[in-house]
Amino acid sequence: MNIFNLVSKNLLRRKGRFVFTLLGITIGMAAFVALLSLGSSMQRELRAQAGMLDANLVITPTNWCAFDQISILTGEALPESLHYDVMERISSIYGITAVPYLTQRTAIQNLPVMVTGIYPNEMKDFRRWEIAQGVYFAADNERAVVLGSSIANNFDLNLGDVLTIRGEPFPVIAVLSPTGSNDDTSVYLPLTVVQEIYEIGPYISFIVARVSDITNMDSYIAAIVDVVNVSVTSDEQLLSTVLTMLGSVNATLQLIAGVALISAAFGIANTMMAAIYERRREIGILRAIGGKSSAIFKIFLLESGLYGLLGGIIGVVVGFVASIVAAPIIAQSGISVLMKGATPTASFDVSIVITAILFSIVISVVSGLYPALKAAKLTPVEAISYD
Repeated sequence: MNIFNLVSKNLLRRKGRFVFTLLGITIGMAAFVALLSLGSSMQRELRAQAGMLDANLVITPTNWCAFDQISILTGEALPESLHYDVMERISSIYGITAVPYLTQRTAIQNLPVMVTGIYPNEMKDFRRWEIAQGVYFAADNERAVVLGSSIANNFDLNLGDVLTIRGEPFPVIAVLSPTGSNDDTSVYLPLTVVQEIYEIGPYISFIVARVSDITNMDSYIAAIVDVVNVSVTSDEQLLSTVLTMLGSVNATLQLIAGVALISAAFGIANTMMAAIYERRREIGILRAIGGKSSAIFKIFLLESGLYGLLGGIIGVVVGFVASIVAAPIIAQSGISVLMKGATPTASFDVSIVITAILFSIVISVVSGLYPALKAAKLTPVEAISYD
């Protein structure tokens, strides 16, 4: 008796039921894979941006939460919340190099972009910027703009072009070399100019700082808190907080996909139970000619396992395709707003493929255990006499 031939024939005996049962596990796995793929890509993006922040400490108002802190990593505009006095006090602490950020919004070709107010020379040194084209700011109050490389490329902007910000013209004097970070997606002006045109006054959004001795981080944090009432977070703490929040969102979405998988598991169990009642005579004949109960058990368990294998493979393919299609849609949806610009992108990950297929097989095998045990317990007389 060739068990594998028998299993494949039994699966295809009722093609409609086979297709619909397979669709159940496929849809569940596709949703699971798509969410895993998008979630892992968002985590990688946040980790990369945290590494490119190139700062040891982030100083924010005490009333900011993790939701606001995500914006620091994803390059979203933040409100002016700190008085400039805070910056001066922190800069006076020995061993700390700090730079302020003031982030606002404008539009280029009717699309929103971020305007960042900076100290030109200090920020260039702090971020180790290189100039791809043009000449960088010559003064701390120069009324001109420097573009991140992505802004220049996406909007086809060149040196000498004029941007209108808050009704005022600003010539493009330089374009930064690509950094691979959110620095590429902003328009830069001197801090005092941004404060003036946006009528903000002596306020900034947040401060990032680098310390001279990273082994003494707690002392620097204590020194800052002693002189100003602010929240001070290390780069590692910031990333951990943001990833925890993202993990909670991912876990919730994966639980939703898990409900679909559980429904598919019940579908497999129902299909296998129906197959037992339809094939009782066949089971009885197999037992009568010497087939062992263990062989019957293997047949039904293999059938349910094959549902999981095929559903897992197809689900992985469909899931990755769905993530490619869904990524730009999600980027404009409430999920992207919730994650403050942490844009999901589709990414192929071998570990996700292996995990998803194994998970699919395990769920299917577990759902087929009871039907397989029930079939194995049938006696030859009981099975053959069934009408």
